[in-house]
Amino acid sequence: MTQSVVVQVGQCGNQIGCRFWDLALREHATVNKKGLYDEALSSFFRNVNTRTDGDSADISRGKICSLKARALLIDMEEGVVNEILQGPLREVFDSKQLITDVSGSGNNWAVGHNVYGCQYREHIVEKLRKTAEHCDCLQCFFVIHSMGGGTGSGLGTFLLTVLEDEFPEVYRFVTSVYPSREDDVITSPYNSVLAMKELSEHADCVLPIENESLFDIVSKINQMTNSGKLGSTVKQSSLVTSSTGGIKHLQEKPFDAMNNIVANLLLNLTSSARFEGSLNMDLNEISMNLVPFPRLHYLVSSLTPLYTLADVNVPSRRLDQMFSDAFSKEHQLLRADPRHNLYLACALLVRGNVQVSDLRRNIERLKPSLQFVSWNQEGWKTGLCSVPPVGHSHSLLALANNTCIKPTFIELKERFMKLYKKKAHLHHYLHVDGMDQNCFSEALSSLSNLIEDYNQLEAANSGPTVDPPRLKIVM
Repeated sequence: MTQSVVVQVGQCGNQIGCRFWDLALREHATVNKKGLYDEALSSFFRNVNTRTDGDSADISRGKICSLKARALLIDMEEGVVNEILQGPLREVFDSKQLITDVSGSGNNWAVGHNVYGCQYREHIVEKLRKTAEHCDCLQCFFVIHSMGGGTGSGLGTFLLTVLEDEFPEVYRFVTSVYPSREDDVITSPYNSVLAMKELSEHADCVLPIENESLFDIVSKINQMTNSGKLGSTVKQSSLVTSSTGGIKHLQEKPFDAMNNIVANLLLNLTSSARFEGSLNMDLNEISMNLVPFPRLHYLVSSLTPLYTLADVNVPSRRLDQMFSDAFSKEHQLLRADPRHNLYLACALLVRGNVQVSDLRRNIERLKPSLQFVSWNQEGWKTGLCSVPPVGHSHSLLALANNTCIKPTFIELKERFMKLYKKKAHLHHYLHVDGMDQNCFSEALSSLSNLIEDYNQLEAANSGPTVDPPRLKIVM
């Protein structure tokens, strides 16, 4: 059994990570009725004998043991991490796997990347190695961070270079939360574009998530629930409910509900690594099958059924409808419409009571309406995990390497240019050691080249099957 390590960086990364661990524990508790430490738990948890501070193989041996998350929590402000350590999950995190400071990064990528990156590099490497030592077969690092702030974007992307240097053979999956257009951090376009350059160069796979899209999903479901369209009964047992449960809680704190959606994405993504299935998909297969060009590793994700995320009790929809929903723009965690754009590849990760024949039938049904690149017409990867989400019979996570992500990057570039043309707030960055205007020019050039790569793909696909622009992208 392989193991993975989750690295949570910044306020957003730690809040989402906390929700992931909470939901994962509840999921394992539902499946593992006897409370034994098994292979499924070992993928993301260690079992520690608290009397000897060593690992124990089995909870049932009568020793005082506890589960510890294979996690590293990093934030340059103490608030969120301290809140986690005072909450119900405080025993799940090893105090030796925390890195905090008190002053924060001031919403400045350069402070997080250059200042705290250099200051804490050895500390981070030491704790990463310690975490890796507890793994028999380390397969993947999951990095969770936001793009708009200073610590998440700056130190989060600095971490990627550390992982690449120290663990070059271990896959780096990144869940990046992108700011909305009405973001209250004025410098978020700078932070996001500077972070984009690092993501393009040092990540294996990036799952971009947009705050705006998450908010739209939560708002839409709350609206439908209040109107009575989805019924009024709340399933308290569902994994995607907030910690206190209930639609009322979702309305009072929509941020929690948004974090739950991202945590549920990670649950589905890692289900094959944690549970058995007739067609399990290794995490490294996602990168190998969905990323034909190294820099074009941004995957658009969608979750279905949506009522699973809202924790609402409604009649089960037909299985075929679940597959159709996965390709509609309403179910994307990014404001995008993959159905009307070009697919490089697509992965379907299904959980629950679904047969391989159901998978194949729906792929054949959907294929005529989806446009794939001419050189990868059969670019489908499928995974089937037999353990469904708690309280539901099945679910589907779709990951699409699709040119529909291009408008998100174009909009980010436009927001960046509005500030950069006026040199607004640049002085906050330029006073940091190691930063100059070349850093901004290089980041802008990297993003422009990424957009151009997608343009070339679309142009090449509309022309001859073999086209020179494809060779340019590979180079």
